Amino acid sequence: MSKLPVYDVLPELLGALNESGAAVLVAPPGAGKTTAMAPALLNQEWCTGKVILLSPRRVAARAAAERMAEALGEKPGETIGYLTRLDSRTSSRTRVLVMTEAIFVASVLEDPELAGVSAILFDEAHERHLDSDLGLALAIECRDVLRPELRLLVMSATIDGARFAHLLGGAPVIESEGRAYPLTIRWLGSAPEKRLEDAMASAILTAWREEKGDILAFLPGVSEINRLETLLSQRLPGALALPLHGQCEPQMQRAAIRSDPQGRRRIVLATAIAETSLTLEGVTVVVDSGLSRRAEFDRVAGVTRLVTHRASRAAAAQRAGRAARQEPGVAYRLWEEAAHLGRPEFDSPEIETADLAHLTLVLAQWGSSDPAELAWLDPPPAASLAAARAKLQTLGALTEKGGAGGQITPLGRAIASLPMDPPQAAMVLYGAALGEAQTAARLALLLQERGLGGRSDDLISRLRRWEMDRTPRSEASRRLATGWAKRGEKLVETTGALLQTRKNAAAAGPIPPEILLAMGYPDMVARRRDAKGENWLSAGGRGYTLDPASSLAGSEWMVIGDAQGQAKGARILSGAALEGTVVERWLADRIERRTTLRWGESEDRVEARLERRLGAITLSSGPDPAPCADAIRAFLLEHVRGKGLEIVPFGKAAHSLLRRARYAELEALSAEALLADLDEWLGPLVPRRLDGIDRAALHEALENRLSWDDWQTLQRLAPPEFTSPAGTRHAIDYEDEAGPSVEVRVQALFGLDTHPTFGNPPQALLLKLTSPAGRPLQSTRDLPGFWRGSWRDVQREMKGRYPRHRWPDEPWREDPSLKTRNAFEATKRT
Repeated sequence: MSKLPVYDVLPELLGALNESGAAVLVAPPGAGKTTAMAPALLNQEWCTGKVILLSPRRVAARAAAERMAEALGEKPGETIGYLTRLDSRTSSRTRVLVMTEAIFVASVLEDPELAGVSAILFDEAHERHLDSDLGLALAIECRDVLRPELRLLVMSATIDGARFAHLLGGAPVIESEGRAYPLTIRWLGSAPEKRLEDAMASAILTAWREEKGDILAFLPGVSEINRLETLLSQRLPGALALPLHGQCEPQMQRAAIRSDPQGRRRIVLATAIAETSLTLEGVTVVVDSGLSRRAEFDRVAGVTRLVTHRASRAAAAQRAGRAARQEPGVAYRLWEEAAHLGRPEFDSPEIETADLAHLTLVLAQWGSSDPAELAWLDPPPAASLAAARAKLQTLGALTEKGGAGGQITPLGRAIASLPMDPPQAAMVLYGAALGEAQTAARLALLLQERGLGGRSDDLISRLRRWEMDRTPRSEASRRLATGWAKRGEKLVETTGALLQTRKNAAAAGPIPPEILLAMGYPDMVARRRDAKGENWLSAGGRGYTLDPASSLAGSEWMVIGDAQGQAKGARILSGAALEGTVVERWLADRIERRTTLRWGESEDRVEARLERRLGAITLSSGPDPAPCADAIRAFLLEHVRGKGLEIVPFGKAAHSLLRRARYAELEALSAEALLADLDEWLGPLVPRRLDGIDRAALHEALENRLSWDDWQTLQRLAPPEFTSPAGTRHAIDYEDEAGPSVEVRVQALFGLDTHPTFGNPPQALLLKLTSPAGRPLQSTRDLPGFWRGSWRDVQREMKGRYPRHRWPDEPWREDPSLKTRNAFEATKRT
């Protein structure tokens, strides 16, 4: 280790940690940062406690600890120890403790002061795992508020050092040279017509023939690794093909990392687990599929699904670098060089795509209701936080009210104390309260560890097979689950959480394991929608699909354990069958009776039905003989808000009033104001159907919205009547399709040489002129133009038809009157 390049910058780095307490180390692969930095801090004057080295993966954590211990001539668990979920080696002598990021988050929640810890090193920070970002945010706050002497060091090969430095309060950025060996990139190009494992097998065969040294092949997931391993056993019989992923037994992982003791050439088939931190002995060739698979939370479907992406340029660089860590190497890439720049520069931070329920609960336990208070490179998305709060409230981990998203409950604190996702922790606690902690803990681990108990989609079958499995991985997993169970039992006893649940279940008998699953995933209880068992509806209201050939398809009910795909029809990958009687018995406290309302289009009325429901699943339904009048009123008003005022049965008088108000621009009777105040003016009038509203009462309710000033404005700008120069009164028809109009005898308008107007701004009233007998003559919006124009034609025709009436040449100069010519002249003489 004395020749590692990182030692060249060690004095500068130690000086930075001494002076500012924080630093950022940017060092390329092979520089030695993972295995050299932590031991180098132990002899510092300020380092009186432990140095915690955080690793993104448990394989890397264990490998790093073993290498550091080997360099000291010790075994893991002495000066150098490690702590992962399935394996640990620590003792009272341990000074450097390598742990995964998730375990660190749990540790800082248990002890916010991090007593006995002198420094925390965040390795491979560029990977931006959710627990890494969260752990760094909590460590920074711990340092700022509780432990100013705590040292923080962020390390990686590809991070933007300036951003991390700013996050650490302006910490120095120190760069180290790598131990670079020549690296050759060979672009094989893509082959869309081939299956991935066929294309990878061809590339590996080429590398096997043309190159020397061990081969490291990167694939997106375990299923592709298994298929490629089978294919290589046929095409390269006798070759040592070794898988490397999180589901491998520890001894298998060690065999993939270390050179073969017999000197055989190896082909290591790995997921992204081998991108960083690990040095694989003897590897000089990398074959990169160019794909990666990441977990992404679908907020709509409510599930976390695995999504395959093109690996970023930074990830491709890390992968290729594995070939030149110890000597010159070559990297084969299964894509075109011209397409390389089209790949994203970096992978998206996990905080942008992950389920944030665990993070939200951690923050609530930490005492931070506003995530913006903490230091983030990228703040958690608001929509993801809202979805997380809703999930936690359903579990009872957060209160419905208080702060931005509710306060943590005693149950929530107990959930946060367990090192797993909140639904799984809730399941363990419910199991502990009901005397089935062991089963609940095993179910929780079964959901986390793919492959335990086989590949069946029936979780209960997998649970039974796993309980009979005696492989080292299964034994270690059961020990871990036992630890969780004991911790859950202690939490239930010491916190009193779920005490009532335990009392209520005392006489209910043994609890089925599938009900434990439902305790943690209440929204994932689902009911079959068709005879085939292909379509399912969950209590959370989302639809899922299942392979009709599945053993679960014949069940009426199930609890969905895992699903994948888009929000509409996400595919069920695993679940546990439920009997209807079991649902009724054990989930009775979640079944509610309620009245549901809907709009009956055929009858044009509100329909009220009394239903028994488990969330969105209807168990039974029938007419409600006595629905709540207030609920019906609220529903009908909401229906009006959605459809608009056009569906309200206004009578002619009300329609006329609304039209007049529109022309007068009265805000009180505008559509916007009426919809905003529906409860006030329409609410008291609403029966069960719209056509039952009294029209006179509707008209009165509208009138009552007008103030005295409104009435004056209405009468002035949109009066109900037109008074002619002759003194006659005529109703204005505001419903006329041609616009507001009035019908009036032409003689009543004599002497008027300006056209009557209404509204704001002024508009011409449509005058429908009639003869003395009331027959239509002409309509006009320009009375002066009519007098001086077409009046001549009207005059000529009307003189012969109505000789007793006046038909002057200049009517605008005449006195108005409806009397005959003789009567009019007699009146003038007197």
